[in-house]
Amino acid sequence: MAKQACDGCGRRVRVGGGIGDLWSFETGSTDGLTLELADGTEHFLCYDCIDRLPEDEEVSERDVSELGDGGE
Repeated sequence: MAKQACDGCGRRVRVGGGIGDLWSFETGSTDGLTLELADGTEHFLCYDCIDRLPEDEEVSERDVSELGDGGE
C-alpha cells in the first residue's frame, strides 16, 4: 500500500494500485486524487479537502493553500 501526502491538509492517505499492491494483494480504494486546477497547477488532494474546495468558482492554487490553514 502506497501513501501520499495531501497538498491541502498534509495528511498521508492511501493511493491504490502500483507495485506495492501487487505483492501485498491488498485491495481498497484510493483516498485522494491528483487534480489539474484552472491555473494549470496540479495538486494531490484527499477527498475531505476536495469537498472543502469552492464550488461556485474556478479552483486555483490559492484555494489549495487556504485548505491548510482552515480556509481562513
